Amino acid sequence: MDRLLTIMKRLRDPKTGCEWDVAQSFESIAPYTIEEAHEVADAIKRQDMADLKDELGDLLLQVVFHAQIAEDLGHFAFADVVAAISDKMERRHPHIFGDQAEGGHHLWEHIKADERRAKSAGGALDGVALGLPALMRAEKLQKRAARVGFDWPDAQGSRAKVDEEIQEIAEAPPEMLAEEFGDLLFSVVNWARHCGVDGEAALRYANGKFERRFRAMEAEAGDAFPALDLEAKEALWQSVKHRDG
Repeated sequence: MDRLLTIMKRLRDPKTGCEWDVAQSFESIAPYTIEEAHEVADAIKRQDMADLKDELGDLLLQVVFHAQIAEDLGHFAFADVVAAISDKMERRHPHIFGDQAEGGHHLWEHIKADERRAKSAGGALDGVALGLPALMRAEKLQKRAARVGFDWPDAQGSRAKVDEEIQEIAEAPPEMLAEEFGDLLFSVVNWARHCGVDGEAALRYANGKFERRFRAMEAEAGDAFPALDLEAKEALWQSVKHRDG
């Protein structure tokens, strides 16, 4: 860890460091941080442990990078980040590190809720990060609203809302289509949540399945694939889908 911190400090040195690293800010590297987190998730999904090792290193570098920028600006240092998360983990596990006899996930959620109330004005939706992927953020917003009773009692209500949004799309003028499609996606995430399905994970799976089947179509047709008409491509798709299961 000391070696990595030293490397980043040298890279950020305004006189002798790397020009690119010195020029970066929280805002400029935030997209890379998000990208690296997704690449970690991808390596886990593929069960590629060698790649996971590399991707975790890339993600750790992002944490070190942000911490070094903060230290350069006089806000905090990497050691403060480590201390803060260590304090938080001990605070949220009093049944392990404290004198609570019982605990577990239920206690964790109560402590998190208390922390959110202490940091905010108390709104149920406070603290849901804007930088989350849209589907993941939709689900988190819905869960927060559900905690204070704003939710369908079962999946039937959320399913009916999906039908309602589809009808509104059919009737919407062109300038309202984007908004209505957003409402539909939000409602689909809500329906999935009521069915116990993680919308973000479900869409990642669908993306992977489409990519796998499309690549199989290209491999089967070869160089002729782009010139095939839609009917021929659909026949290829059905063939690949049947084999894929």
